[in-house]
Amino acid sequence: MRTDQTTRAPLAVTCGDPAGIGIEIFLAARKDIGPDIPMVLFADRQHLPRDIPVTLFQPDTAPPPPDHIWLHQIDFSQPAHPGRPDQRNAAGVIAAIEQAVRLTQAGQMAGLCTAPIHKAILQDGAGFQFPGHTEFLAHLCGVEQVVMMLTCPALSVVPLTIHIPISDVPKSITREVFHSTAHILHEALRRDFGIAAPRISVAGLNPHASEGGKIGREDIDQITPWIAELQSAGLSITGPHSADTMFHPKARAGYDAALCMYHDQALIPIKTLDFSGGVNVTLGLPIVRTSPDHGTAFDIAGKGLADASSMVQAIGCADRMIRARQNAN
Repeated sequence: MRTDQTTRAPLAVTCGDPAGIGIEIFLAARKDIGPDIPMVLFADRQHLPRDIPVTLFQPDTAPPPPDHIWLHQIDFSQPAHPGRPDQRNAAGVIAAIEQAVRLTQAGQMAGLCTAPIHKAILQDGAGFQFPGHTEFLAHLCGVEQVVMMLTCPALSVVPLTIHIPISDVPKSITREVFHSTAHILHEALRRDFGIAAPRISVAGLNPHASEGGKIGREDIDQITPWIAELQSAGLSITGPHSADTMFHPKARAGYDAALCMYHDQALIPIKTLDFSGGVNVTLGLPIVRTSPDHGTAFDIAGKGLADASSMVQAIGCADRMIRARQNAN
């Protein structure tokens, strides 16, 4: 075990929907990573394979033997059946997140990695009032705005707008949203990723970043002045650039993160470069939070087909972010 990990609080990992692949990929990732990163799984013992030894988490105690799962027990209402989600377990999924956040805020956990949830099941089964994980975590942490970043070794991207129709994108990109997102991204790159002077590259809204006003005016009349304002405030930010030339290797070498205008503009390049290894990171929280960049995968749960690569990367990313924050303090 690395010496810098021996006294650090463990990483909290929530189970997600127990009928999905969350626990399955956690177990595979833990086996792949080994004991270097201490982790506590927030789940129900009844949902774990019976042949896996478990040690219940207690504050201020040393990690268990390497072959044991360190478990923070969450009492679920029902057993878990792979691929068959049960609304009666929705309250347990929510409780796992709530308790993991609470212990992370209290310093008993060093950070948080979340396995996938299914929003509709939580909404129908427990009256879940949030669009997803990210908004729920912001609520629990008392934060008004957070930013979703997708990252892999080759690329980090932030979509300025996320799950809205493409027709709503232009009117949703306001000066306030653009400025606040850029500042959150800049600060996160510095604090959470240890980049002393972060470089942000902005993708244009229109093809060829409006091509001098021939293809729309938003990039010229709005985005360009906003970038100039941020440059005057000390940020290393450039653009708007034509999105079709931003993601080849030479271009990517010139920035640390790409700020994109809408969901697919950001996610297509990163999923093309590293479909299985991308990580979802929530920027702007007082705690570290990462997640695999995929869903519950009910269709393959329990069949031994789930790829744990994204969970491995999400746990590793959380570990690096935790250490970056520690080094910054």
